[in-house]
Amino acid sequence: MPDAMRDEEFFEDLAAGPELAGRRAPSRVKSKIYSALVMRQAETGALLPLGRVKEGGRRLCVFEELVQIAPVGEKMESWNYCRVCHARVLGERVEKAPIYWWGCPYVTFQK
Repeated sequence: MPDAMRDEEFFEDLAAGPELAGRRAPSRVKSKIYSALVMRQAETGALLPLGRVKEGGRRLCVFEELVQIAPVGEKMESWNYCRVCHARVLGERVEKAPIYWWGCPYVTFQK
């Protein structure tokens, strides 16, 4: 419950005005927003295959990298693997979560 209160305070401060523009959002909030955006994107159609994501310059996480090199179809490569990853769960619930996977956006939010 204390984390929810901190999130609520952050959003109230954010709505209070531009004088708080220098404050950074908590990593939990960033993680929740990222999860919601990717989930919304997946609802509107297939995500890019992992090979195309990698070609575009984004680093894949260790699990996405394994799927990308495995002999699976494009439909499997277009699935949202973050949805079932423990890093997402930790990132959304724990500030300064102990996650260290390279290429994971939830790790980036912890910095």
